[in-house]
Amino acid sequence: MAEVTRTPVDISQGSRTRGGIGESTPRPDGTLKVTGEFAYASDLWHEDMLWGHTLRSPHAHAEIRSIDVSEALAQAGVYAVLTHEDLPAETKHYGLEIPDTPVLAQGRVRHHGEPVALVAADHPETARRAAAKIRVDYVELPVVTDEATALAPDAPLLHPDREDGHADHVPHPNVLHRQPIVRGDAAAARERADVIVSGEYELGMQDQAFLGPESGLAVPAEDGGVDLYIATQWLHSDLRQIAPVLGLPPSMVRMTLSGVGGAFGGREDVSMQIHACLLALRTGKPVKMVYNRFESFFGHVHRHPAKLWYEHGATRDGRLTHVKCRIVLDGGAYASASPAVVGNAASLSIGPYAVDDVDIEALALYTNNPPCGAMRGFGAVQACFAYEAQMDKVAVELGLDPVEFRQRNAMSQGAVMPTGQVVDSPAPVAELLRRVKAMPLPPERQWETAGGAADVRALPGGLSNTTHGEGVVRGVGYAVGIKNVGFSEGFDDYSTARVRLEAIAGEPVAIVHTAMAEVGQGGVTVHAQIARTELGVTQVTIHPADTQVGSAGSTSASRQTYVTGGAIKHACEAVRARVLELGRARFGSYHPAWATAELLLEGGKVVTDGGEVLADLVDVLEGESVDIELEWRHRPTQPFDRVTGQGDGHVQYSFAAHRAVVEVDTELGLVKVVELACAQDVGKALNPLSVVGQIQGGTAQGLGLAVMEEIVVDPRTARVRNPSFTDYLIPTILDTPTIPVDVLELADAHAPYGLRGVGEAPTLSSTPAVVSAIRAATGLALNRVPVRPEHLTGT
Repeated sequence: MAEVTRTPVDISQGSRTRGGIGESTPRPDGTLKVTGEFAYASDLWHEDMLWGHTLRSPHAHAEIRSIDVSEALAQAGVYAVLTHEDLPAETKHYGLEIPDTPVLAQGRVRHHGEPVALVAADHPETARRAAAKIRVDYVELPVVTDEATALAPDAPLLHPDREDGHADHVPHPNVLHRQPIVRGDAAAARERADVIVSGEYELGMQDQAFLGPESGLAVPAEDGGVDLYIATQWLHSDLRQIAPVLGLPPSMVRMTLSGVGGAFGGREDVSMQIHACLLALRTGKPVKMVYNRFESFFGHVHRHPAKLWYEHGATRDGRLTHVKCRIVLDGGAYASASPAVVGNAASLSIGPYAVDDVDIEALALYTNNPPCGAMRGFGAVQACFAYEAQMDKVAVELGLDPVEFRQRNAMSQGAVMPTGQVVDSPAPVAELLRRVKAMPLPPERQWETAGGAADVRALPGGLSNTTHGEGVVRGVGYAVGIKNVGFSEGFDDYSTARVRLEAIAGEPVAIVHTAMAEVGQGGVTVHAQIARTELGVTQVTIHPADTQVGSAGSTSASRQTYVTGGAIKHACEAVRARVLELGRARFGSYHPAWATAELLLEGGKVVTDGGEVLADLVDVLEGESVDIELEWRHRPTQPFDRVTGQGDGHVQYSFAAHRAVVEVDTELGLVKVVELACAQDVGKALNPLSVVGQIQGGTAQGLGLAVMEEIVVDPRTARVRNPSFTDYLIPTILDTPTIPVDVLELADAHAPYGLRGVGEAPTLSSTPAVVSAIRAATGLALNRVPVRPEHLTGT
């Protein structure tokens, strides 16, 4: 069980209503989920529904000469078979930032698993068998799989006719986006360095591995439109991409969020949404689509694999002089969120350290590998693995303790980022390192029982019983990371909230309506807490998320509590002001405090700041309801300069530090992560238990990247080798160590309640901390993740 250490924080808004902010209020969906009663999107049902199925390309790069659907269409039980020729509108592509993704392949496929055709049938097995009867004549083409093949003089151009906003600013058409950052004079600073350390690093392709597969139900409507019930991260972004392809106005595509079984960025792109709607509109019947596990690995984007080169210089007294780096991200076949990932990787590439002279280049490539896009940590994960390895190497070169070296160079409030942006809120990097180092270490030889025997469950290899302690060595490693919160680079990042206050059955009730996607992060819990705090009511109803209210933006970038929480707070304040207006009009003449005192809403009543009750809310409302919808934006950001990378690109930063303790069986190359301690500043813990859960979840995901998680793509064919949970390994409870958490609350004056986005930061530093600990245990360099047994045994 994690312990939470909370530092005092001066935040004016407090909660005096039970279940408000600052309390570990239970999640309303928690019991249903752990008992298996929660309705996920895959549980959707309609008595008259058909089942949709997708035919996918077996090749990573091929020309399509013909598609014959006659045999599939003739099969009993089949209602429709669609190819690109059946698309109803001129718009045949979609995409988050660049509309370069075909709804269905037309003339060419660019990655293994690309959708080619669709089938609707009365049974899922009928649809699958019919899809197998579609005859596609492919001619395989040479594949582009890495930087060398992408930028070769005779490289196939993946998008030769591209017209996106980055096309004129890249050195090669297969470079999707490039962002340099130049500040100071790195060459001159290099001359002042006493030591110079360089290194090359590599990260494999990680999957979001959410457990609820892509699922949804499209229902044709009498007005010619469609109602889509869907598991997604961003309803309005989906709507923006779906409606043009269907040839419908957005008002005729009505979307409602269904139960989401995890996301982590993998549902930010459209998957089966358009396909289900196309089939429903063609057949006139409801169509359900549910990917199986195999298909899910092809149905969403993944974390960008990366290769990174770094050079750090430092003076003998342990001060960094400069950083040079080059980061190459593999974006795969289509753009998805790659431009934004490049921006994050570049702007956060030197970590939470104060360095005046930097020379940075980050870019993403188009290849025939699976498309990559959003995933927890979003570009910062890749950089953190490399710069933290470098910090260890420089510390060794200087003969300094690695934590002390980091602390000497740690940024603090007022520091200047490589982009020139001043960090104007707390940046307790050195303090986080101090705290995580100060935590008690787990006991040595913890696998030994009181009787002197070995409890193999606590050893590398676990219940496989591969060792009883012989050949096992322990290591300790540290890392710290920095992550931006919210959307950056000038994006109009806002959310909309509608709040209604009314009396129901003699009780004041607040109804909160947003389009926020609850993907498991606990947003519905926190949003109710905000409404209770601001309106002083116990009963809060969270309206189902749909597109009948304005956009809430994406549930990503650690932004929903900040931005949608901010929108709810803002709307509640407006509702409160209106309620007090009503109260003054109705009761003001009876008590002077209505005009002279500071008035609050608490416990369903209007009270003065001295605690005197003036009226019940139910009496103030007198049968009326107060209903207000508002948009709320955080302070604006700027695009990065295309040449220098300068600009106030981010709205807020979050920081986390980890200490990893590992034990390694050096004979078999097996790793046991014994403990992953974390210290993180969250600004204000609106729900402390949920905060700890987010930190522990992010930490476990970083552990997975460190030692087990990778989508293996054949470098010769660009085909995925392991699209299943049999061969793609994620940490289970047996792999997850104790994760003690130390939570700091240093308020950000620019954020609602002083909060700081939580979800992503722990995913950054956990990976390099684990690898640092393995290096400490084995003495091996280890410059690639995930670390595999052969990396440790040399076999």
